[in-house]
Amino acid sequence: MINKIYKTINNKYYRFFKFLFFLRYLFAIFFVSILLFLLIPQFFDYKKKEKIIKSYLFQNYGLNIKNIEKIEYNPLPAPNLQLNILDSNFRSKDLNLKIQKLTIYPKLLSIYNFQRFDTRKIKLENNYIEADLEKINSLLKHFLNLEKKIYLKNLNLRLKSKQDDIINIYGINFLNYGYKKNIIQGEIFNKRFKINFRNQKRDIKFKLVETGISASLNIEEKSNTSYKGNLKGKILKSKYKLNFIHDENSLKIYDFSFRDKDLSIDSDGLLKFKPFFKINIKSKINSIEISKLKKLDLDKILHFNDLIKRLNSEVNIFFKPKRFSRGLIDELNINTKLAYGNLIVSKKFFISNSIFTCKNNVNLLEEYPVLFFDCSIISPDKKKLLKKIDIKYKKKHEPVDLAVKGNLNILNKKINFESIEMNENYKATDEDLSYFKNTFENIIFDEDFLDIFNSSKIKKFIYEIS
Repeated sequence: MINKIYKTINNKYYRFFKFLFFLRYLFAIFFVSILLFLLIPQFFDYKKKEKIIKSYLFQNYGLNIKNIEKIEYNPLPAPNLQLNILDSNFRSKDLNLKIQKLTIYPKLLSIYNFQRFDTRKIKLENNYIEADLEKINSLLKHFLNLEKKIYLKNLNLRLKSKQDDIINIYGINFLNYGYKKNIIQGEIFNKRFKINFRNQKRDIKFKLVETGISASLNIEEKSNTSYKGNLKGKILKSKYKLNFIHDENSLKIYDFSFRDKDLSIDSDGLLKFKPFFKINIKSKINSIEISKLKKLDLDKILHFNDLIKRLNSEVNIFFKPKRFSRGLIDELNINTKLAYGNLIVSKKFFISNSIFTCKNNVNLLEEYPVLFFDCSIISPDKKKLLKKIDIKYKKKHEPVDLAVKGNLNILNKKINFESIEMNENYKATDEDLSYFKNTFENIIFDEDFLDIFNSSKIKKFIYEIS
């Protein structure tokens, strides 16, 4: 039976099996040919092709390779040329680039014909770029607009301004092709981030991973020198949005709003980058939970000396509580100016038709900053004013004209009164000033600087000195 089946197969399918067994030789020849095609380039002298490779990288990727230590060919996992780079930069000399490993994936026929050298993609690994802050925009455009495929793996970016370090970004990964096209991932402030460019790079999504911080940028109009758009996002449970116009010298912000259960604020402002960095902002506070200010750690903030000395700002803040509000302050105006660490603050606020004014200045760069103050209170009715802070007073329509000068050590929790005068008939003696100092430090300034705005402590202090 078996012999009969064998004879049937042999007679009817002989030609088919003969052709099938013949194919194995073709497969063997094909395999050997491919293997030789991939292995032979290992014996080429690529040092002679260095000039062609440098020229190609500069014209197609903007990479100015000055010196190549070694060029090595690897057939697997895909034919590639691995370059050890000694010195390089981008088209601009201001963009210093250090490449630890550059891998070129050439088109197959290019390996044998360098006169028509072309690549499928290149990969830059373990790179370092040092760039001025003003150049970051052109650097980003350079990578996003490349027609050739590029993969940046583990790029460390150092941004500076006039030789001063501003920020470092680590472990940046970027591809301009494939599933992760135009997505930038990296690490900033020890947190991973992700930036996604969509809709011809007009919609930009930003997310700081595992922090609750995200942003969405939409560019509406764009020209060679400027563009306008809007930005909105979240910081934990807080939401913000703004419109802006950006050009080479400045960033104009308008219709900015920040909403949180503890703070509601609207702002407009201007950030200038040239000829020097300056901030000018006007803000209106709609609502604020004053108790939350106590969570600010001034000691930590004052340790950012490098950042503080570079800030040049002018901020105006206006606050008027909602109608029928039971808050202490009826209206508040604060003007601040900061330059080279020197902060000047001018405050004016109203409580029950009484006018409070205060001028302050402090050098934030000092190890122990000292706040100098010159304040005054003008009130037509002392009884109404004290009633606002729940203090009973019998006399009606008694005016108050009080002027106080002195200084306050923010971190050491010390205060010194230079002079205290009231209603032209009282001027504090040295003994009085010493008494006021000790009472203030014991009652109001017993914890931290921000706690001096505690209404219960102010009430206790007034009772003590009355």
